Amino acid sequence: MNISIRRFNELDTSELYAILQLRSEVFVVEQDCVYQDLDGKDTKAVHVIGNKNGEIVAYTRVFAPGDYFAEASIGRVVVKQGQRKYGYGKVIMEASIKAIEEEFGTTNIRISAQTYLLKFYNSLGFKAEGSEYLEDGIPHVSMVKK
Repeated sequence: MNISIRRFNELDTSELYAILQLRSEVFVVEQDCVYQDLDGKDTKAVHVIGNKNGEIVAYTRVFAPGDYFAEASIGRVVVKQGQRKYGYGKVIMEASIKAIEEEFGTTNIRISAQTYLLKFYNSLGFKAEGSEYLEDGIPHVSMVKK
């Protein structure tokens, strides 16, 4: 899988369409969650894209400190269902952490993690903070990496 980093204005329409399609495929259809994915935040984000054989199979969006949380943040972490067995979740997250370090000069990162992924995010150095809460009807927990 090849990783590319793009600001919103650097995405072409085909890339943007593929990103939105992947997010909808996983977050809306697979997870059966009706929510507003197009939240107006994509224009501020740096987009971390995992491409394999011409197809976007993994993706995150990262934010500078103060854009979403006080800390830098990573969101919309997604890997295409048929590609999860290859460890692309870890690859895209490591690329996202590196992008935050390079783009924003910080290692202090906050995420809103789906609770069932706690072990995965712990393995990347994130620690849970606070109580579990519902976000779009799905249990989440706030996590920080310093």
